[in-house]
This record gives sequence, C-alpha cells and structure tokens, in this order.
Amino acid sequence: MPRKGIKGKRLITLLSVLILVSLILMTINIKRDQSPLFFESLVVTIISPVQAVFTQVVSSISGVFDHYFFVINSALENNELRKQVNQLAYEKNELIERLKRQERAARLIPDETPQSKKLTVATVVGRDATQWSKVVFIDKGSNQGVEENLAVMTNAGVIGHVIQSTGTSSKVLLITDSRSAVDSLFQDSRVTGVVVGTGESTVKMKYVPKNAKVEVGDSILSSGLGGTFPKGMRIGAVSRIIKKKQGLFQDITVDPSADFSRLEEVLVLMP
Repeated sequence: MPRKGIKGKRLITLLSVLILVSLILMTINIKRDQSPLFFESLVVTIISPVQAVFTQVVSSISGVFDHYFFVINSALENNELRKQVNQLAYEKNELIERLKRQERAARLIPDETPQSKKLTVATVVGRDATQWSKVVFIDKGSNQGVEENLAVMTNAGVIGHVIQSTGTSSKVLLITDSRSAVDSLFQDSRVTGVVVGTGESTVKMKYVPKNAKVEVGDSILSSGLGGTFPKGMRIGAVSRIIKKKQGLFQDITVDPSADFSRLEEVLVLMP
C-alpha cells in the first residue's frame, strides 16, 4: 500500500511540473515576439511526420470511400441505362414486326379471290405437334364469324379449311393432311380429279384417267365442287407423273403452291 501511494504522488508531481513548464513557455512566448523556442521546434519536428502520415491515411481512406460510392452510383446508372436500352430495343422490334405483318397482310390477297367473298386476316398461333397430323391453329374464331368448313388460303393458294372453331381460335386442316380432299381440275385441260394429302410436303391428284393429257408443271385449281373451296383457287403444280400398266388412273404428285413451313398470316374466306 505505501508503494502505491508513493507512485501516485510521483505521478501527480510529474504532471504538475509539466503543466508548470507549459505555462512558463506560453508566458515567455507571449512576452517575446521572437523566433520559436527550441522546445517548440523540437515538438514540431517530432509531431509533423506523424501528422503527415495521419493526414495521408485519412485522405486515402476518404478516397477509398469516395471511389466506392462513385462505383456504386455508376453501377446503378448503368443498370438504369441498360433497362432503357432494352425497352427501346423491345419497342423497336415490336414496330418492325407490326410493319412486316401489315406488309404480309397486304400481299395475302390473291388475284383470283372471288369478289363475293369477305376476307379475314388471321395469325397462325400454333401447329400440331405430331408428324401424322397436319393442322394449324389461328387466332380467329366464332366471335369473329369464323366457322367450320370455311376455306383458308394465302396469296400463294389454298392451304386448308376450318375443321373446328371456338370463341377466339380455330383449327385448320391443311391440304397436306392425309384426311384432306379437295375437288380440283387442271387449269389448261380442265380434267378433274381430287387432291388428297399424303402427310408429307406434297399431295396427290387422284382419279385422273390414264388417257388424260397431263404434263409436269401443269397448274391445278380448285373446281368449286363440294362448297368449301370457291372455283379457280390455286392449289399447286404437277411435279411427277407415273402411268402404271395396270389400273385406270395416273399416279400424279403435286407440289402445293403455298409454303406450309412459313405460315404466319392466312386469309379466311368468310361466308
């Protein structure tokens, strides 16, 4: 206990001496307008490097924080600009597609369309997923007056007819489907037959007599029989002819006029 008391007294004495010396130096410095004392110079010499290092550290830390917030702000601005660019690109694409659709719709109407028929433009919104069935779905249905057995075509020619109609969509059986049959005739010879689907990209012209004059390249039109397809609509052209020794009819392969792999918009011939 005495030792602790002695140490405490010594500490108080040392502090008192330091305070007294500081007061004396301040008094002398105030009274004498001369150059700094040696003690002051010594203190400045010792403290200046430490102060410089401290200032540099503070500046570096401040610079790091400023750079961090600058990077954050730049990233936010870049994200916002990227969103605006994506939105503008989306709107541009929408306008381009709308213009292209209008151009395709304007080219859909063929020259041989019957004047008494009203046409409705429909967009193909789906296809049958199986390889056995050849059907497409369009975005027009009974709400727009589309009903079963209406002919569907493009500017290139017949593509099929409506077999099912709901409120907002319809199912179209293509002429390439094996269930399809269209009463037809050759444009030049006027010989009649029936175009039936094969399930492939081509169709067949059935029931053409063996003695009928038919050549590759002959155009085939709808005959108007059956009531579904108006007379004179293009169906396709003869691509191959086989005349068998046995049988009464020729085996005729026809390439459809319409490109079924690129159907986007079609025309429905309204009643």
